[in-house]
Amino acid sequence: MDEDAAKAWLADLGVSRETLARIDRFVEMLHEENGRQNLVSAASLDHVYARHIVDSAQLWRLAPDAGSWLDLGSGAGLPGLVLAILTEAPVILVESRRLRTDWLQRAADALRLDNVRIEAARLELVPETPVDVITARAFAPLPRLFALAHRFSHGKTCWILPKGRSAAEELASVATTWHGNFHMEPSVTDPDSAIIVAHGVKPKGVRR
Repeated sequence: MDEDAAKAWLADLGVSRETLARIDRFVEMLHEENGRQNLVSAASLDHVYARHIVDSAQLWRLAPDAGSWLDLGSGAGLPGLVLAILTEAPVILVESRRLRTDWLQRAADALRLDNVRIEAARLELVPETPVDVITARAFAPLPRLFALAHRFSHGKTCWILPKGRSAAEELASVATTWHGNFHMEPSVTDPDSAIIVAHGVKPKGVRR
């Protein structure tokens, strides 16, 4: 997907002009901030809409009516801030690095995203808050991700986890330890990458 195709894909989402303008402003801020701290690779900014914005926005399309979101390891705000722009639902961003959390707060304030809450701590220290969707773009391998984040899920929580080209391998790695309804969605930005979508995730019982 090139930049023109990425912008056309965003326009076809059916969101308001104000939302698209906020996305454009977020892209401008991302360029500016990347000169101060390495939020994303400099090379990827030449393809920022395809590489980062659509790659994040496609997660929202998989659960557009969700009532609450939790994004783990939010970093540059990808996908967390993009999701917060697209939905009116509460979005919790978890990020432990101070420079990154400062950036996330500045961006949320500048974009008037009143639905954002930033947890500036390691996930293990974040108070338990059950949510409808859990996302993580580059947080941890699937076994560790489930172990750390399962306490934020409830019976109907949807996990939407972009895992690139390692999706099938990571899904196989939890087959003996976690129950759930799992499937893989192809990424719209890379035909060789996939997004793991899961419901009813819970640990399997330990046999003695």
